[in-house]
Amino acid sequence: MAVQIPFATVSKVNKTVAVEDIFFTGLLEQCQINENEPEWLQNTRQQAKSWLSHLSVPSRKDEDWRFVDLSDLTAGKFVEPASKEASYETSLQETKNNRLVFVNGTYNAELSNVTALPKGIYAGNLTNLPQKHQAKTYFAQQHGMQDAFTSLNTAGGNDVAVIWASKNAVIETPIHLLFITDGEKKAAFTQPRILVVAESNSNFSLLEEYTGLGEYFTNAVTEIYVKDNARINHTRLQEESTVSYHIGKARDSHYTISEINLGAKLFRHNPEILQQGEQTVSNLNGLTVAMGKQTSDTHSIIALTKQSGITNQLHKCIVGDRAHTVFNGKVFVTKEAQMTDATQLNRNLMISPKARVDTKPELQITADNVKCAHGATVSQLEADEIFYLRSRGLSENDAIQLLIDAFATEIIDRVDIESLRNRVKKTIEQKIKEANG
Repeated sequence: MAVQIPFATVSKVNKTVAVEDIFFTGLLEQCQINENEPEWLQNTRQQAKSWLSHLSVPSRKDEDWRFVDLSDLTAGKFVEPASKEASYETSLQETKNNRLVFVNGTYNAELSNVTALPKGIYAGNLTNLPQKHQAKTYFAQQHGMQDAFTSLNTAGGNDVAVIWASKNAVIETPIHLLFITDGEKKAAFTQPRILVVAESNSNFSLLEEYTGLGEYFTNAVTEIYVKDNARINHTRLQEESTVSYHIGKARDSHYTISEINLGAKLFRHNPEILQQGEQTVSNLNGLTVAMGKQTSDTHSIIALTKQSGITNQLHKCIVGDRAHTVFNGKVFVTKEAQMTDATQLNRNLMISPKARVDTKPELQITADNVKCAHGATVSQLEADEIFYLRSRGLSENDAIQLLIDAFATEIIDRVDIESLRNRVKKTIEQKIKEANG
């Protein structure tokens, strides 16, 4: 059962803490800590490094990682990129004046534009946050911050993206957080970190996007705190290079997330939701499209601790070629969470006989007055459906594409940015065409 506990428990930590794991040691040696950070943040980073000294890279002997082989990742030689410059063109005109851009892990003011933000909403990095002393209350304070890759991010990150909405602040246009990594010259290593605080009665949408070139390792962590009657509609788009590695983690208490995973050679996401208020609602919408030899792994945890909580999770996977998808969703309902309504469904569409799917939805309930359901399906395209469409004049490839579009549209249509929906549909269509030769 997930509970909220303090992470940083000491005010000062020895800065010479040794990390024995060879892979983590090599990565930490590349990290350049900003000496201008507040003292509390420097201490938190040292605490994370101290914790990391007791940990090692997960292996298949660990239950939560038994379907994923990290040997290719740990064999790589990654370095923190020196350049913080990049060029980027986007078709998302809706967010052109509400966009924060981070290049190789560092905030880039020239590519960013937040001129459309209303009073009461801050979007920038931690360095420029007016109330940065208040961030201490939230940064790395949730249970779960002590796992290996999250500790690595806390210990070695060099910048923090912050979205802070004051009480009653409302914005109609989504805020866009864009993370670009350049690994074309050398295999790069970046650690994006996001802190989002939505104070009571605030309301906004957030787009979190990852992209890049070449070979690199992205180790991302997002923390989201939602206060009473606040609402966040969160879209997470992972479209990394197909030779990159992406491990991400997200936490919050009450919100809606729509995540779309299209890229990366190896992708792992660990969304964790802790509902701490009565009558809170959490919606998790997921779509993964894996082709070639991609591996995509989603391990989610939803903990309901108060009565009348509602959570709905639908995660879909489209798997082709020799790709491999993993879904492990855990829903915990405590004794105090009476009258809970929780549903969880993982649906998988295999379009190749050599594709692989591992799925494991789980419910752990100690309350006795609840309505909970979970399930998983693994299926292929139906021959009679393809025949029917072909009898109406469609080619075989067009018939397959139409059926795949219908499967994916249920998730894509929940994204509230029209130009992003169109872009995702085109990307999926191209991936399917390439897979079918």
